[in-house]
Amino acid sequence: MKEKYIKQIYSGWLGKIIGIRLGAPIEGWTYEKIKNVYGTINDYLVNYNDFAADDDSNGPIFFIRALEDKKNEALEANDIAEALLNYAPFEHGFFWWGGYGIATEHTAYTNLLNGISAPMSRSIEQNGISIAEQIGGQIFIDSWGLVNPGNPDRAAKQASLVASVTHDGNGIYGGVFVAVCISYAFIENNIKKIIEKGLSYIPKDCEYSKVARKVIDFYDNDLEKDFRKCFKYIYDNFGYDKYPGNCHIIPNMAVMILAMLYGNGDFEQTILICNMCGWDTDCNVGNVATILGVKNGIDGIDHKWIEPINDFLACSSVIGSLNIMDIPYGALYMTKLAYELDNQELPEVWNDIVTNKINWCNFELPGSTHAIRTKIDTVDDISNNFKAYIKNTDETSFTGKRSLKIICNQINAGDDLYVYRKTYYHPSDFYDSRYNPSFSPTVYPGDTINCAVMLPEYSNGACVSLYAYDSHNDKKYFGKKITLTKNSWEKLSFSIPSIKDGLIEEIGICFHTTGIRSEKNSFVAFIDDLYVVSTPNYNINFQKEYLEKWNSLHEEISQFSRYKGQLFLENNCLNLSCADIGEAYTGNIFWENYNGVFKIKSIHGEYALCNVRVQGGMRSYGIGLLPNNRFVILKKDRVYSVLAETDFNWIHNKEYEIIVSVNNNQIEASIDGIKLTVIDSDNPYLNGCIGLTTIKGSRLACSEINIF
Repeated sequence: MKEKYIKQIYSGWLGKIIGIRLGAPIEGWTYEKIKNVYGTINDYLVNYNDFAADDDSNGPIFFIRALEDKKNEALEANDIAEALLNYAPFEHGFFWWGGYGIATEHTAYTNLLNGISAPMSRSIEQNGISIAEQIGGQIFIDSWGLVNPGNPDRAAKQASLVASVTHDGNGIYGGVFVAVCISYAFIENNIKKIIEKGLSYIPKDCEYSKVARKVIDFYDNDLEKDFRKCFKYIYDNFGYDKYPGNCHIIPNMAVMILAMLYGNGDFEQTILICNMCGWDTDCNVGNVATILGVKNGIDGIDHKWIEPINDFLACSSVIGSLNIMDIPYGALYMTKLAYELDNQELPEVWNDIVTNKINWCNFELPGSTHAIRTKIDTVDDISNNFKAYIKNTDETSFTGKRSLKIICNQINAGDDLYVYRKTYYHPSDFYDSRYNPSFSPTVYPGDTINCAVMLPEYSNGACVSLYAYDSHNDKKYFGKKITLTKNSWEKLSFSIPSIKDGLIEEIGICFHTTGIRSEKNSFVAFIDDLYVVSTPNYNINFQKEYLEKWNSLHEEISQFSRYKGQLFLENNCLNLSCADIGEAYTGNIFWENYNGVFKIKSIHGEYALCNVRVQGGMRSYGIGLLPNNRFVILKKDRVYSVLAETDFNWIHNKEYEIIVSVNNNQIEASIDGIKLTVIDSDNPYLNGCIGLTTIKGSRLACSEINIF
């Protein structure tokens, strides 16, 4: 695999997120409505705070995890099905839960959960042609083209497998077409040849191919090259009224072909044309933006599309710590998988990043910012409008070739400049509640922050310290303050103290500017290799947690994501109840060896469990109280099975302290001095977050959790 493909994977994934954001405000609008309201579209239509989660990005970034999670050497449809069940919360978030027999993914998910395995879960035979041929087969497929750069054969094979879990017929052909186009765009610059390559992998006599050919023929014969005339042709002959369901793949595919042809290979023109045609805009524009992002590279995407994104991606999986992402993480995760598929070693500089710092800030991808933000705190009551700007640069670096440059044209000497990354998000950070995101922090008390900083000769002076902000206690914790020597990189490290009831909302670097207060100075600094070593040492006291209200239909408990069941705060405890199974999680999925103390009581029913090494809704260990006076260690592989148990005469409404330790493949648990120990030698879970579980109509309450 060629090293240059790494940057194209990034520009393709970034293109996908740009396309989703551009199309989201008018998703489902008709061409006429868009023309009447906006006329011609030239830019983003909504000035979002941060853009909330979207199904079009959830699917690609989580389904691709099947390549890492799979138990088989060769990828099978069931591996994709397991990823779908594991990372999608039950009937909320992630994608559109429109109802069984209405929403394709909801239908397939319900089939899978009830034992109808893939590929029958998606089949026309099981679900009918209307459900099977909706648009999802292609909108979730981008990552399978990105992990197969220049290898359309493998992209087609894997895309067919992936789409076959939820779709059939033209729904599968659409997935194959898009994945092949993305894969081929790594090595071909002519957009028409890319389209032709995609079509060459699907049957010539299928509806997908036939309609695509007719759009291509119209374009070839259109001397004026007026996309609006072509759209009228599509609308009259292949519009929504010609196909069943609420979002059929064929009309939307026709718009994508139109946009790529009339956009003539230009990123901006292609996404704007695609958006102005209407229908499923975020899906269509996201797909073509991935293809064009790969083809044209980062230099082919105007900065006006990149800057508002700031590399940030919110998701709405069942794992809250995975719902705070940046775009370089997704690109490098796909890069890792691409090299593994080719049985190749990553180049040295990339191997270190992917192995040790994949979910943190390395700035090696040109233009990357890793969702870094800035703010200025003044030391007096005189407000200022000074701002800091960030820029990816190859001017200098601590490691690798690139770093992040921070520029203040003016700043008052003595003010503090914070360069930071958010590690937790609230509803107020977002414009809306798209696809119901929920979050757990990505950094915790006890973790160690690392970063390299440098002042150039032409900057004013400063001292510097690392810091972490605890929003529960509204307090900043600072590391050692160091006076910087110009033109010399300084490696900083700061261990966040163990904080009672803390929630780390941001981490970063504080530059304490020096000089004469009355002078307005310019200030420039560089940062590189901002990363965190995870050694959590903290507690959750539920007197400190609160209801996060997004809207009347979307409410979350701070720090927690919910798989299923009712989650609420009552009597200073987190309560979880269910009809069949209730589970909720917090913590970081990347945690490996740790200890936990859970204060739990069973309110009613016969099941009250804490969880460790949670990897999703289908994989975790459960420890706690079961019927017939049992204390148990369970393993969940879709369903729970007993690893160890002992008699324990527990009673309702009494709080018990369950102590758990996970060390490599050993799980130890104790309650009231009674101990259980298990060595799991059968595909053990070696990392994962924490949680709570109740089963069969039970309800539990948890007053406190300690992790160390």
